[in-house]
Amino acid sequence: MGNVCSPSFSCDDSVSHCLDCSVRKAGYICHLQDNLDALQRELQMLIEERNDVRVRVIVAEQQQMKRLERVQGWLSRVEKVESRVGKLIRKSPQQVEKICLGGFCSNSCKSSYKFGKKVVKALRLVQSLRKQGDFQDVAQPAPENPVDERPLPATVVGLQSTFDGVWKCLMEEQMGIVGLYGMGGVGKTTLLTQINNKFLDTPNSFDFVIWIVVSKDLQLAKIQEGIAKKIGLFNESWQSKGLEEKANKIFKILSKKKFVLLLDDIWELVDLAQVGLPVSSCASASNKIVFTTREIEVCGQMEAHRSFKVECLGFDDAWKLFEEKVGRDTLDTHPEIPELAEAVARECGGLPLALITVGRAMASRKTPREWEHAIEVLRCSASQFSGMEKRVFSRLKFSYDFLPNDAARFCLLYCSLFPEDYRISIEDLIDCWICEEFLDESNGIGVRNQGYSLVRTLLHSCLLEEEEDNFVKMHDVIRDMALWIASTTEEREKFLVLAGVGLIEAPRIRMWKGVTRMSLMTNQIENLLESPVCPRLRTLFLSSNIFHRVNSDFFQSMASLRVLKLSYSNPLLFEISKVVSLQHLDLSHSRIERLPIEFKYLVNLKCLNLEYTYGVLKIPPKVISNLKILQTLRMYECATVPQARDSILFGDCRVLVEELLCLEHLSVFTITLNNFHALQRLLDSCMLQYVSTPSLCLSHFNNSKSLGVFSLASLRHLQTLHLTYNDLEEIKIDNGGEVKRVRELSAPNLKRVEIENCQDMEEIISSEKLSEVPAEVMENLIPFARLERLILEELKNLKTIHSKALPFPCLKEMSVDGCPLLKKLPLDLIMRNFGSVKEEQDVI
Repeated sequence: MGNVCSPSFSCDDSVSHCLDCSVRKAGYICHLQDNLDALQRELQMLIEERNDVRVRVIVAEQQQMKRLERVQGWLSRVEKVESRVGKLIRKSPQQVEKICLGGFCSNSCKSSYKFGKKVVKALRLVQSLRKQGDFQDVAQPAPENPVDERPLPATVVGLQSTFDGVWKCLMEEQMGIVGLYGMGGVGKTTLLTQINNKFLDTPNSFDFVIWIVVSKDLQLAKIQEGIAKKIGLFNESWQSKGLEEKANKIFKILSKKKFVLLLDDIWELVDLAQVGLPVSSCASASNKIVFTTREIEVCGQMEAHRSFKVECLGFDDAWKLFEEKVGRDTLDTHPEIPELAEAVARECGGLPLALITVGRAMASRKTPREWEHAIEVLRCSASQFSGMEKRVFSRLKFSYDFLPNDAARFCLLYCSLFPEDYRISIEDLIDCWICEEFLDESNGIGVRNQGYSLVRTLLHSCLLEEEEDNFVKMHDVIRDMALWIASTTEEREKFLVLAGVGLIEAPRIRMWKGVTRMSLMTNQIENLLESPVCPRLRTLFLSSNIFHRVNSDFFQSMASLRVLKLSYSNPLLFEISKVVSLQHLDLSHSRIERLPIEFKYLVNLKCLNLEYTYGVLKIPPKVISNLKILQTLRMYECATVPQARDSILFGDCRVLVEELLCLEHLSVFTITLNNFHALQRLLDSCMLQYVSTPSLCLSHFNNSKSLGVFSLASLRHLQTLHLTYNDLEEIKIDNGGEVKRVRELSAPNLKRVEIENCQDMEEIISSEKLSEVPAEVMENLIPFARLERLILEELKNLKTIHSKALPFPCLKEMSVDGCPLLKKLPLDLIMRNFGSVKEEQDVI
């Protein structure tokens, strides 16, 4: 070998072999110095070549290229050899000193021989590495990373359980398409980002994880461009291709690959086939599609196999996020600030976007007065709070703008008239909307069905929240946004909403000027002493106030008033009869004692709500029947006290029923009856063919030991049946139409209950109704104290008899058949004399 000195001799084979071994061993010693010099030269040249290769690699990587594996391997081997040779060279002076006799001998031949041999091997290795380092290319274009890490907020709270559920779902083979829906600013994009980044540190077999922001203005070409960039199709000629050609090219690649497609912020159906995705495999285990949307309907349009609602944060998580944005330094500035800060955080309703915006704005506020002011602003005029309009309301308004029509948009604004956190009755809303003429009665579609459809639209857009028992609620921040919209963008309308703000007197007259919708609900207003001039006022909510004095001319200058709500109050009614424009009057839950005879002049009235007016003593004759265009009459639990002799509720209620039958336009009514003949007159009338009866109360039928109700199916949309008897021992209900619950609270002698073929019944005893019973009464109340037989058959939607376990001290027989959703019987341990239970299904 070139620089390795090793003498050779020519002899016979046997002698030659021996001489070669001896000479070679001697050569390791006598040529040690020459070999060391050669090793140092070769090593230096190898280091220089290594440095040159490193520079080429660095330059290539700066151009987003990836170093070749053989280059990386060579650099690693050079590093190891450099270390090894360095050790040999450092030990060489000791070995060289042992050489004597001009290099032909050593003081320690064995040691010098071994060292010389190592030097020769190292020299050959270095020379070999130099030859291997002659690279034409050191790097190549880097393949696209299957996953691009995306930035996450420093603090992410409250999403873990939803994330776990979504991730588990994605790992299931049958789940191909998953939807994430929720109101704006709730954290859907953050959750989708967590899912994206999870693929970085989780072993998987996907070739591509693709992130696309879709947004409100759907552009398929934009989605195709994002996919093309990820899978390596995008180039200078891409933009010149048509939509179909692009789709074909995307399909050719993705049909042979496994991919995850993450679509953020979609507002309508994205046609996956038009984009170029292999649609058939999107529904299988091979590929996954996850999208975020504010519209639950989009989940259905996208044929999602599973949809997850992203909820607002609970207070503990909300406080953690808010605290992080404000900073402990600010919170610890004054001992009063933490408590005030909690109040501010609660005003954000658990919405992360609002918590972050408000938290950042309060980070520099270090005095209690500043925090108190913030609470006042957020409660009375949140749009004036720093950053709310620009960063929160403007983003949430996209959902408002995307509603399908002006009616839906205005109905949302209408919901803001109710106080914060108020449970709004859907029936009540629709009653108001009909009288406000928001709904089109001329298009042949049932007007109430239009109302229900509008409510569903707002629910599906996550602008309202669904509550139990046909109620909805408006999130605090959505309500603030609606009030902001009403005050800034509605030119034809002027809202004045001071609901639940602690008023003790009504706004001054000048504030009423030009107002079209006003709400003063849930205050402590005692007197209405002025007479405001407001000819444009159409809606006035005065519920939940304590009126002692009302100016006789208070309603004098409200010529356009259509909707008046006085529920949960003690209204002074006589002057209302002057408001002949009135179409909706709500007196439910109020403390009225009699309806004035003057009410018969409210000839434009379409809706009268007298529900739960227990203390009514008198409804004069010809008042109800004179309201000729009345469409909705609600008298459920009305007038439960003894009546005046000249009241239409006196005696057996038959006069009331006869007046009802005179109302040709009546389409909805709820009622309480106390006489079987009145009930039978109602059931026999042809009116029930077109009238909806959501609630019916049968109370104190005289001398009725047994009640058989076999024709409830004729009561359209009956959902609540309330029975209050002292003597009733037996009740049979068959074919109960749409009855959802039977409220049996006051039949202490009831012995037998049979309920059959009520397809919509969901519960027997309503938990809501029981909550209205005073606590001292509840302690001694046993709804089925003497019940001996309970028969439940063919109740397809029955979910519960009662939410809590009940004692059945006299129960002898229980039969449950055809109740597939009933999973638990409310049986207490007190089961004396219990005979048999017959079950034709599994009840757990």
